[in-house]
Amino acid sequence: MAMPLLFIALALSFLPHTQSKLSAAYYDKTCPLFKPIMREIISTKQINDPTTAAATLRLFFHDCMVEGCDASVLISSNSFNTAERDADINLSLPGDSFDLITRAKIAIEVQCPGIVSCADILAIATRDLIVMVGGPYYEVRLGRKDGFISKASRVDGNLATSSMSVSEMLSLFESKGFTAQEMVALTGAHTIGFSHCKEFSHRLYNFSKTSEFDPTYNPKYAEALRKLCAKYTSNTAMAAFNDVVTPSKFDNMYYLNLKRGLGLLSTDHALYLDSRTRPYVDLYAANQTAFFQAFAHAMEKVSVHKIKTGRKGEVRRRCDSFNNIKTS
Repeated sequence: MAMPLLFIALALSFLPHTQSKLSAAYYDKTCPLFKPIMREIISTKQINDPTTAAATLRLFFHDCMVEGCDASVLISSNSFNTAERDADINLSLPGDSFDLITRAKIAIEVQCPGIVSCADILAIATRDLIVMVGGPYYEVRLGRKDGFISKASRVDGNLATSSMSVSEMLSLFESKGFTAQEMVALTGAHTIGFSHCKEFSHRLYNFSKTSEFDPTYNPKYAEALRKLCAKYTSNTAMAAFNDVVTPSKFDNMYYLNLKRGLGLLSTDHALYLDSRTRPYVDLYAANQTAFFQAFAHAMEKVSVHKIKTGRKGEVRRRCDSFNNIKTS
């Protein structure tokens, strides 16, 4: 048994110090009801509000890509600070996701006050919701602390936008340690959820001198979107499903859609056009198992991105505010 134990010790020694402090069993003794409470809250919320899974997945990603997976996106602004959630790109984050985390935190605080971080609640909620709508299971190691910083000014440039080129997206993900293949796999999260019309309206109206809409769209799809979004300037809530075929199921249909001209955002279709990313689109369109394996691996990697442990963070009493008011 000495050799396997030595191998495990050596493997752990190569983990970043903060990650080595995480464990799937982190709360088993200090808050044994953590996971059962989470399952009940998540199931009830998703059944009552079916957009919760996509909303929470987006919230999690927006959190992790800025300050790391430290629940900084949950902080509310105050007179001293404009927080991340009030950055322009975060104003469209759905309320269902914030509501879910608030409900879970309240229920857990009743049973285990001051033990479970908001960052861990968000990480577990995201994984469990992905599984609930048909996606892959992946391990979430626990023990993250909640961050001390949340500033809207730090958001810009850390999240991909619908106007980016493939080169810009690749550069952004590479700067955070993700490969092209991992980026394409993570973008598969667009298999659920929706996007507001303003994000793709430039593809629908007055596209060019020769075409009213982007000719890379399937014509029937483009016409349906044009009707759906006709009044988007006066009704900014107008939106379309990212995956028009199976919008509520986590599967590989997103990639199949790209090959059929059914990619909603310009960044979606660009993945199919670019030679650096198209092989992965083709792979995941043909093989859902390959997509699930790649997505699960990439999400495990996202979930430990720039995490805080020990004194570098805290366990917030409320997820929307620091335990002590930050005045700078």
